[in-house]
Amino acid sequence: MRVLGFDPGTATTGYGVVEQAGTRLRHIAHGVISTPPDMPFQDRLAMIFRQVGELIQTHRPDAVAIEKLFFSQNITTGISVAQARGVIALAVALEHVPLGEFSPLEVKNATVGYGRATNKQVPEMVKILLNLDQIPRPDDAADALGIAICQTYSGARAGIMLTPAYQPASRGSPASRGSPASKGSSRRKSGR
Repeated sequence: MRVLGFDPGTATTGYGVVEQAGTRLRHIAHGVISTPPDMPFQDRLAMIFRQVGELIQTHRPDAVAIEKLFFSQNITTGISVAQARGVIALAVALEHVPLGEFSPLEVKNATVGYGRATNKQVPEMVKILLNLDQIPRPDDAADALGIAICQTYSGARAGIMLTPAYQPASRGSPASRGSPASKGSSRRKSGR
């Protein structure tokens, strides 16, 4: 199972791609989508939307995972994150890929084994779980990898990968995830 994880934000959205084969995890890619601070907010959101679509097309994930909205004090930041989450979710829906949402506590539990772990423990465990030489940078990308790892561990249990409309026909044929691909026309390409 290949998962594309996102740590949403308007200024910086982290992404990470992880593949699971049996009990083994493999790092595929990570990075950030950065938008200029002087760009109008609607253009920033459009930029995130386009780049998320490109990442889905490039990496062809079986599922996408995104961090649930969590904020305690700064409402402005929460609104900004919610806007980024919305355009990410829209891009995912238009590509007919299942979407999982995970709280920071769930991500910490999946990566560190303890939901109250510190924020510094997650990137260190991401490095260990993915057998990387160093902690992935920037932090937003490391968090996105953690979110993707969380999806790989819980995807089937949560029923996300079991929804009939999202089942791929096979690795080498066009995806039949309830999209126009199953009827013969889609932007999605066959194979990886």
